[in-house]
This record gives sequence, C-alpha cells and structure tokens, in this order.
Amino acid sequence: MALISPSRRIRRTMFSEGVEAAGVKAYTVYNHMLLPTVFKSVQEDYHHLKEAVQVWDVSCERQVELRGPDAAKLMQMLTPRDLRGMLPGRCFYVPIVDETGGMLNDPVAVKLAEDRWWISIADSDLMLWVKGIANGYRLDVLIDEPDISPLAIQGPKADDLLARVFGDAVRDIRFFRFGMFDFEGRSMAVARSGYSKQGGFEIYVDGEDKGMPLWNALMEAGRDLDVRAGCPNGIERVEGGMLSYGNDMTDDNTPHECGLGRFCDTQTAIGCIGRDALLRVAKEGPTKQVRAIDIAGEAVPPCDRVWDIEVKGKKVGQVTSAAYSPDFKTNVAIGMVRMTHWDDGCEVQVRTPQGLRDAVVREKFWA
Repeated sequence: MALISPSRRIRRTMFSEGVEAAGVKAYTVYNHMLLPTVFKSVQEDYHHLKEAVQVWDVSCERQVELRGPDAAKLMQMLTPRDLRGMLPGRCFYVPIVDETGGMLNDPVAVKLAEDRWWISIADSDLMLWVKGIANGYRLDVLIDEPDISPLAIQGPKADDLLARVFGDAVRDIRFFRFGMFDFEGRSMAVARSGYSKQGGFEIYVDGEDKGMPLWNALMEAGRDLDVRAGCPNGIERVEGGMLSYGNDMTDDNTPHECGLGRFCDTQTAIGCIGRDALLRVAKEGPTKQVRAIDIAGEAVPPCDRVWDIEVKGKKVGQVTSAAYSPDFKTNVAIGMVRMTHWDDGCEVQVRTPQGLRDAVVREKFWA
C-alpha cells in the first residue's frame, strides 16, 4: 500500500505526539488533517472500545465559529432544523443543506451564546459555503476557525475517567449538553457526545499549549481503567448506523434520503436556504433511503468504493460502508436502497469484490 507524503497541506494536530507514542498504525485525511484509523488492529480496537475507555484525537472535527449580532440568523439559514428553542449550553445535530436541499455536511452545532456558535464539522470545506452566505446576504457576523481541537473520550468507563480529571460534576452533563470545566486554568467546553454508540464525551480543547498536557493527564488518570489511544472504529460505527459524510451521503442526497428527516423542521425553519426544495421533498417523499444491509458469507474486504445492490441483475441501490462484525457474526453494511426494495426483510444481492453475495435489507441497525 502506498504511503501518504507529509506536507503542510495535511496538518498534524496538537495531539499527534501522543498519537504516535501510542503506536498509531494508520491514518486517513479528514478536513486536511490527520485522523488515526488503527492502533492495535481494527478488531482489537473494536473490542477495547466496547469494554473500557479510549482517548481519540478528533482535532479534524474543525470548528467554524459564527460570532456577532447575526450569528443565530446565519445558523438558521444553514439548516432545516428549527433552532429557535435552542438554549446556550446545548448541542444539536444539524443537517446543513444547499439551495437544492442537498447535504453539505452533518455537523454538531454548539451554542455558546446568542451571538456565538461553533459548527463542529464533518469532512467538507463548509467554511467556504458559510462565508459565501454571510457575504451574499451582508450579515453582521464574523466567521473563522478558532484554535479549538476536539478530544473524544469514548467507552463504558468514560464517565469514570473524565471525573478524575475534571471532577464528578461531569457525570451530570446530559446527552448533547455541555458545560464549561477548568483544566490548568483554562476553561473548556465538555459535551456528552461523540462518534460512537458506547457513550462518552468530547472536550473542545482551547489552545495548543493545553493539548498534550490534557492528553497526558487523561492517560495517567486512566491507567487502572485500561485507557488507550483510539479512534472512530469502522466496525462499531456501521453496527450503529452512524453515517459518514462523503461515504454514505453526499450533496446528491437530501436529509430525508439519509434517514435524517427527524432533524428537519422544514415547515417552521424559516430562513433555511434549502427550505423550498425540502418542502417539495417532504411532500413527495424520498424514492431511496439509507438502510442497514446484512451481507451473508465470510468477512467482506474494506468497502473503498460503492458496491451495487441487485435483484435479478437489476441495480436497486448501493452499499457505501461495510465490515464484518465479531459481535453479530455477520457482515454489517450501510446502503442507499430504492423504495421498491427498502422494506425490512427484503432479499437482495450485493456485488462485492469477491462476487455476488446474498443479503437482506434491515430497517434497523444492529446497535
């Protein structure tokens, strides 16, 4: 396998020193930054994530900060989710759409104050779109990328680990809420959120000078909890149906096709750029939608390109992510399936690199 040539266009993070000392074996590039993908092995990392606690360098989840009198107005223009009832201290998962209703990103919006927001983005250059909207509509808002790098603490022992570093008050943080906590004299937002189904937190680390001190403090505090460096796990995320922007959805897909209709308040999200287009989609309904796909047979290879889903030789969808699940003893997959074949239990075939495999469409994911 070819290696990635390092350059200043692919940025290291404030935690790279700790990641490398922990024995990272592979990276991907996400928002022009290094994102670890393997430490021990995908399978061993998977089991450890479900049993203990891991510290993830997810600095690549960059923040687009909106600051100024029109910050809330701009935030609502970007998403079909109605944000009027959102209070400071809350985090919302928000589809970001263009004028056609196509997905541009699926970030978490963090409301720090009425006039200050962070958009914790998935893998796309969202700031360019946000700046374009703000300038086109002459909004009174400043937009930039602050020196904030998320560090995720994930796994069943996450509460115990974080309480040792920030105090027991972190246990009281509710899901998709955040509080401000002190570390070495620096106040940082700590949210109960993260890109796994195992539970945990994301720390929005403020300033590179606090990066490695916090990393080391977490590792030292969690020795008896079997803490390890980790990363988003491909098996665990597919089991849980956690979509990956650029893999399972693109700007060719609407939120409704991605199963995100529950995050769209299109009737009341006045001002959303893609509102008119999404009103038509909501009325007519999607013709294809994300589904779980159970693929029979031996372990499938990594899904580095789409695999056609077929019925009697006719394409009815495509698999976008797949992995063998040790816990569920099957190949778990995420696919976009036409409405004619998206019902639970529908039998299909998937054209993998190893040939056609029998498969079954599932309405619900495994975890």
